[in-house]
Amino acid sequence: MLLSTKGRYGLKMMYEFALNYGRGPMSLKEVALKQQLSETYLEQIISHIRKAGLVIGVRGAQGGYELAKKPEEITVGEIIRLLEGPLAPSECVLDNEPECTRAEYCVTRLIWEKIMESINNVIDSITLNDMVNDYYKLKQRKEGEVK
Repeated sequence: MLLSTKGRYGLKMMYEFALNYGRGPMSLKEVALKQQLSETYLEQIISHIRKAGLVIGVRGAQGGYELAKKPEEITVGEIIRLLEGPLAPSECVLDNEPECTRAEYCVTRLIWEKIMESINNVIDSITLNDMVNDYYKLKQRKEGEVK
């Protein structure tokens, strides 16, 4: 299962907003430069994120976007499901799909359910704040190697 560009870019954008949290709004141009992403594509993604209430837009010369909640209150799962939809390895385990006539005794369905549950547990346990903390740990480790 691969995430689309929309999901990957959206998570990277939200991570940049989390790194900048408390310092004021950040332009999409700045996010695009720091993450080496397409600004045009970020413009398409931000509307979904803004409508979901995860970011607020600030108009004006010093405007841009900033997180609407603290980084520890936004999970990776929330962002990815917003942009990608439900993460399931098979359509048969989605809630809105009609029941398969073999669902009662389908062993592979049990596996798909376990995979989906595991993925959701992992992405729901990671916040933007966790990503920021990981960044600083990696940065500290790299700086220790250079000395």
